[in-house]
Amino acid sequence: MNKAYQELCELNKEIALLGSAAATLGWDQETYLPAKSLKFRAEQLSYLSGKIHGLSTDDNFEAKLRAAEESGAANSTEAANIREWRHHFNKSTKLPQELVERNSKTTSHAKAAWAEAREKNEFSIFAPHLQDLINLANEKAELWGYDDEPYDALLGSYERGAKTADVAKIFNEFEPKVTELAKQAVAKSASGKPRKLEGDFPIEKQQILNQEVAASIGFNFDAGRIDTTTHPFCTTLGPQDVRLTTRYYAHDFTASLFGVMHETGHGLYEQGLPDDDYGFPSGSAVSLGIHESQSLLWEAHVGRSRGFWNKWFPRAQELFPQMQDWSVEEFLQTINQAKYSQIRVDADEATYDLHILLRFGLERKILNGDIDVADIPAAWSEKFQSMFGMKPKSNTKGCLQDIHWSMGGLGYFPTYTLGNLNASQLFNAATQDAAVKTSFDNADYAPLLDWMRTNIHAHGSTYLPQDLMMKASGENTNPEYHLAHLKRRFID
Repeated sequence: MNKAYQELCELNKEIALLGSAAATLGWDQETYLPAKSLKFRAEQLSYLSGKIHGLSTDDNFEAKLRAAEESGAANSTEAANIREWRHHFNKSTKLPQELVERNSKTTSHAKAAWAEAREKNEFSIFAPHLQDLINLANEKAELWGYDDEPYDALLGSYERGAKTADVAKIFNEFEPKVTELAKQAVAKSASGKPRKLEGDFPIEKQQILNQEVAASIGFNFDAGRIDTTTHPFCTTLGPQDVRLTTRYYAHDFTASLFGVMHETGHGLYEQGLPDDDYGFPSGSAVSLGIHESQSLLWEAHVGRSRGFWNKWFPRAQELFPQMQDWSVEEFLQTINQAKYSQIRVDADEATYDLHILLRFGLERKILNGDIDVADIPAAWSEKFQSMFGMKPKSNTKGCLQDIHWSMGGLGYFPTYTLGNLNASQLFNAATQDAAVKTSFDNADYAPLLDWMRTNIHAHGSTYLPQDLMMKASGENTNPEYHLAHLKRRFID
């Protein structure tokens, strides 16, 4: 390691410490923060985001970065870190610190307004905040620059190297096929008349099952925990400190369980990144499309499989006596039934991607100015009707259901479907290994986790997303693997 690169690393360690402090405050805001503390918390986060932005974009950082580039990298990891630091520096320096601080403050207030609007089913409470966020998104897009449309700049913030046109091409190929498959899956499930979960499932017993399952598939609770929030998420506060969250429904223990398995997938990725490289690109997840592949792999390919429930259904029956007269077959039919849902996070695998395709189309129109903020509920309802054959019962179950816009996450949603496609493709690649396949069939998931650790987690951001997919699976993201998975699970 040469002196110039070492100095750049030291500066990035300082930036990582500030980022960790901001992440801790953000996690607290979403879990335990008293309501009256929001104003000061917004000030704290705004200050930290401005400080981080300043250190990441000042002349000192640029001088150290240029010196490291001129000195050359000693190995491929150093080269990748320098490449990614240059990319993010060039992008960050296009945003003035005033905008970064304003963005942080705006999102802090917007999240609180969204939560209130969602609870009261009053879009008007959130609308002015959403307008501010859209304005900010367009400001950032213009400053960053884009090839074809503003959405390019925002999508690229979440999926490194992705272009809207490329994603649209994949989605346009995928949409008619998954729409027809969803239709068939819904019809088949309805004809099977699956049983409904009934009775009260005590939250404390749900928590026991969730923790046991997460630990069994590899989540290290000495380096993480589970808490409760309105919208489930996973966040990393530092090396060996990964926080999962979920929400509970007394009438359905599977909602929190699958939520935990989803977030555990994120957490396993974070716990599998190189600790010594925390805060460096080589110690950071490469993109949301890859991150989502990990969460969806554990939630869907593992958590909804027959082998998993052959192992875990007896434990569920112990905790929830009303399940005693159920068979595993009946339970699998219930949890894997296809049914059009108004709520994205409650949607089954067969229909889930329709929710993302809807949001992808609407977001592009919103950013292009084709839909005004006041018209979003109506536009959402109309599109939902055409795709799902029904209208949302309320804005709470429509355009207010997701937290992402209040976080400034325009451009985020496509990564969920990219994650689904990547999950099926990586699962297919992993189970080509006979040891992984045999262990999976026997509900032993250590070999599958080891495969992901070796082929995905250990690389951090040293490869770009599509390069990583090529290295791990032999090809770029291909929707055919996910379509084949859905067909096996819901049709065959």
